[in-house]
Amino acid sequence: MGRRVFLIVLDSVGIGAMPDAEFYGDEGSNTLVSASKSGGFFMPNMERLGLFDIEGVKALKKGNGKPEGAFGRLREASKGKDTTIGHWEIAGVISERPLPTFPEGFPQELLDAFCERTGRKVLCNKPYSGTEVIKDYGKEHMETGALIVYTSADSVFQIAAHEDVVPLSELYRYCEIARELCAGAYGVGRVIARPFAGEYPFVRTAGRHDYSLVPPKKTMLNILSEKGYDVIGVGKINDIFAGSGITEFVRTSGNEEGIEQMLAYGDKDFNGLCFVNLVDFDMKYGHRNDVAGYGEALSYFDKKLPEMLPKLKGDDLLLITADHGCDPATPSTDHSREYVPLVVTGPKIRPGTDLGTRNCFADTGAAVLDFFGISGGIEGISYLKEIIGK
Repeated sequence: MGRRVFLIVLDSVGIGAMPDAEFYGDEGSNTLVSASKSGGFFMPNMERLGLFDIEGVKALKKGNGKPEGAFGRLREASKGKDTTIGHWEIAGVISERPLPTFPEGFPQELLDAFCERTGRKVLCNKPYSGTEVIKDYGKEHMETGALIVYTSADSVFQIAAHEDVVPLSELYRYCEIARELCAGAYGVGRVIARPFAGEYPFVRTAGRHDYSLVPPKKTMLNILSEKGYDVIGVGKINDIFAGSGITEFVRTSGNEEGIEQMLAYGDKDFNGLCFVNLVDFDMKYGHRNDVAGYGEALSYFDKKLPEMLPKLKGDDLLLITADHGCDPATPSTDHSREYVPLVVTGPKIRPGTDLGTRNCFADTGAAVLDFFGISGGIEGISYLKEIIGK
């Protein structure tokens, strides 16, 4: 069996507002603490590994035992708080400028070009909740065939369409057109297909597909794949990196399938990185201010974690982190500018290692490369030697 790293991103599980959170409107945010107030919240396995020993969430610790894993807190060095920038930074690319957002809607010249290329008109063109937008514009879409185009506080161009009106293949083609058009000043981080179905008030389906920008620099994924290592993307990882550096991928419908795929790869013999995104924390619960759902989703992950730990053999590493926050208890339904947790375990990890607060998410990418004997090529400072037992 080769050397394996499992890197799990709990999408949006932040652990407290960063010092500059006020400039993003996120003062006081703490996604994990907010979710912990749910009656269904229970994470004894992550607590044992050290999650609640991290600055910002120490008050959640119940026991007095020494953590079995290594742990720390990561500061986001990039300018932004979205999925794309967060994952890019984990992989070693620090973004000096935020990706463009369109709080007043997209410019008419962009929409005119989009309508000309697709042959369809558009509806909405403003920031909107994904569930509310289909309630408010779904009927008109059904009657006219016009596409529902909307955005959010994030750098996204989203296209919603009923599967009976616009087949998935056609919706995806429209998204590819939008991705071509959304470049330069209009270069949003993601174009997202948002299909829905059923009768009013309609339901979103599992056919979501993201079309991301290609990262502006080499990431740890490119470096690993160029050196012959496996780079496996689970969930929306392939979409976030626009396939760059990925050697194998599988998309998932949500957390449960993502966790099952993670467990399946735990039984496989590969040599490299398995990079997993668990999207439901963000998509289903953070953006919908569902504190109870968020807490229950965290508890489900924790419940399944003991199935993964025995699969770690030899030098294997399991790293658990996040890409930003999305506090479900604040009035906002958008991402929040927060520190993210880092918990690391594996047969050779030195128990109880406190990494403190690291200066960027990219330290994780540097540690992954270090694990495979590779130095340099990306931003970040590896913490590998600090966590590996002698």
